[in-house]
Amino acid sequence: MSITPLRNPSRATAGSPVRPGSPAFSALLERLGEEFAGRAADYDRSGEFPQENFHRLHQEGLLALTIPLSQGGLGGGLAEAVEAIGAVAKGDPSTALILAMQYLHHNRLQDNPQWPEALRQRVVREAVEDGALINALRVEPALGSPSRGGLPATVARRTPEGWRISGSKLYSTGSHGLTWCNVFARSDDPDPLVGVWLVRQDSPGIRIVEDWDHLGMRATCSHRIDFDDVLVPLEHAINVAPASHRSTDTELDAEGLLWMGALLGALYDGVARAARDWLVDWLKQRTPSALGAPLASLPRLQQLVGEIDSLLLVNRSLLETATGRRLPPEASGQLKHLVTDNAIRAVELALQASGNHGLSKNNPLERHYRDVLCGRIHTPQSDVVLVKAGQAALGL
Repeated sequence: MSITPLRNPSRATAGSPVRPGSPAFSALLERLGEEFAGRAADYDRSGEFPQENFHRLHQEGLLALTIPLSQGGLGGGLAEAVEAIGAVAKGDPSTALILAMQYLHHNRLQDNPQWPEALRQRVVREAVEDGALINALRVEPALGSPSRGGLPATVARRTPEGWRISGSKLYSTGSHGLTWCNVFARSDDPDPLVGVWLVRQDSPGIRIVEDWDHLGMRATCSHRIDFDDVLVPLEHAINVAPASHRSTDTELDAEGLLWMGALLGALYDGVARAARDWLVDWLKQRTPSALGAPLASLPRLQQLVGEIDSLLLVNRSLLETATGRRLPPEASGQLKHLVTDNAIRAVELALQASGNHGLSKNNPLERHYRDVLCGRIHTPQSDVVLVKAGQAALGL
């Protein structure tokens, strides 16, 4: 598959970007969500990279939302990023997941002293000007999720001309649209360096194996990426340390984990809100002949919608607590667990109310259900979150 690079749109076409946090910003996000919803079913069927959506996001400056104003971005923080991801996810959650990773990584690279300044400026400039996307590639066939421990099989060999990287990465979200990959790997030293090597996607020796054919989030293009002796400059080992000295297997600090929990929560909450809106409209319009009135007139269905809205109210409160910095960073995993569980339950209730209609391919609810279920497999998984929370409570 060939993806046309995103280019910097002329201001004559795009206009001036809206200010994050303003009413105009919220209105723009709502319009984009509605626009993306019109293409979501097609991308779901094809599994193709949602390129048109990313052209629109770049046109509006939103791929640079979390890049500081001083560097050409919009200067948005966690609250604005959560708002954007929630709105985009109501339209197309696959687009929202790729975008969430863009926001997360551009926010965290600003505070990471491991990044060489020239390299940082290049990655930021390409995001602002060309809409270049970045994501971390961590999962491997044998390793599974690095969050559960273990050393990567992907190896970076130091040579006179630079690092030579070989290995395979699974579930590489955004694969066909990425410009930069943060590749989790280890060096071939006796005490190997372990961490992140920055690799440009168009480097010789990179092959995308289109094996992503999942139940939900089908347009994330989370394919396998193979690296065969890929050459990267020595300074692209941006966050590595000897395995004997590593105290953590995550590349994110506490702030990054809070961003991850909030952004993933906002994404799946957005899916649930789309399901809720579809159900409400359907209940108002569906008038069985035996009833002689819309289904919305039935108290049991009114109660069910009230239960859905109560779950989403809890989600909104949790996300606002996180974006208002009233949630301790160590609770970020619980935030993700609670919000995604509520979102899944909300969509299940919508299916319960709609029956066969909700499961029909003619309606979006079955797609919302397939998409929202993916919240369970995103790191951190619930078992890890709850065990850690229990250990903390027990002082272990």
